[in-house]
Amino acid sequence: MRKLRIILVWTLVSLFLQGGAYTYLDNKVHAVMTPIASKPITLELNATIPGSNLENIQISYAKDYLAYTQNGTLKIFNLVNGKQVFEKKSPSTTDKTLGVLTYQWLPDRSTLLYFYAKKNPNEVTTVTIYPKANVQTPPKNTTPEKTEDPNQKIDPDVPKVIQPQPYTEKRYGNPQLTELYTLELPDSDDNTPPEDRFNQTIDQIPKGGKIENLAFSTSSNLIYLTVKTGSSQQIMEIDVMKNVRTLNKSGEVISNMAASDRYGTLYVDSKIGNTQQIIALNSTKRWVISKKSTDRIIGVRDGKVYIGEVLNNELVKIKTTSDRSELTDNPSLKTEWEGKIPFKDVRMLIGSEGQVIVYDHQIAYVIKDAKITEIKLDELENYISIDGAELIQLDKQETSTGVKLQPLMSKE
Repeated sequence: MRKLRIILVWTLVSLFLQGGAYTYLDNKVHAVMTPIASKPITLELNATIPGSNLENIQISYAKDYLAYTQNGTLKIFNLVNGKQVFEKKSPSTTDKTLGVLTYQWLPDRSTLLYFYAKKNPNEVTTVTIYPKANVQTPPKNTTPEKTEDPNQKIDPDVPKVIQPQPYTEKRYGNPQLTELYTLELPDSDDNTPPEDRFNQTIDQIPKGGKIENLAFSTSSNLIYLTVKTGSSQQIMEIDVMKNVRTLNKSGEVISNMAASDRYGTLYVDSKIGNTQQIIALNSTKRWVISKKSTDRIIGVRDGKVYIGEVLNNELVKIKTTSDRSELTDNPSLKTEWEGKIPFKDVRMLIGSEGQVIVYDHQIAYVIKDAKITEIKLDELENYISIDGAELIQLDKQETSTGVKLQPLMSKE
């Protein structure tokens, strides 16, 4: 009886430990599959960057690196240590279409994606062509051909094989090669050099093609870009297998776009002729999200698609719809805010807390929970981080640029 009680106790202890272990593992798996959204990183610091002609300012996820172009060269500046850690020069001092075309930080780490154009060293290639043999069948009842050997007999009914001589032919390729790179940077207090990693060559971008819009979905490893060449425009999709596909219709003009952070769906402001719509694209499929010609895509964040209604260069309404894996035409749109704010020559983004931010260099409008906050900015060159949390202010002097970082809401 005593042995039975001991066995029973140890059996219960074993079940308890197994249950606790399974619960622990289940919680860990749940944490990985559905991580808790951490608050965005914000810093308060001042730095000085050599030079005053900084363009295309973008700050990293951790707010410690600043990417910009200076005289056609991409540069990365470590704001914490106060030094430049990377640069990528154009391969030409005269051709302004070459060099870094565009770049963007990944939203969750210190990695920068950028596109780099250079001249194709093998634009013209020569290939040898080996034509197929020509078989001639002689007509019937013909006199046999004479040969040098009187003993050789030629059957007139046997086809004659003529082997043409090989020849060379020139082939003309794209005069420009566009390469995709990922630049991975260490922690800002680490002196390890950045890793500049080549990913692939994209042959479909024409010479002189300008990348106007860039969006990507990290969850589905899709990159979208619009390329304008002259009066024509293309939407290109690059997938994880390095396949490049064109998605736009003939004559379609895309003015803005945003990619789903969950499903890889691309939402675009599309105009074909006089028809202006918001369209969702997923592979070769299309859905109409809004037929209203005054609606514009603002962004996508955490399962919501944000749409702004614009009248007379003013944003008068913000609407949302669900970002779904299975889409339908003309989904219902929920009005989140109504009012009036200027919407000409402005930047816009969806912050990490679902706030819509519309701003220029003088003022920022932050719309959240149907309320609007106006934040007056100093008379400087002002930028806001993609998560909506950090204000980046540039004070340009003759030979240097002062950079000031502070949380955006501290200016309220």
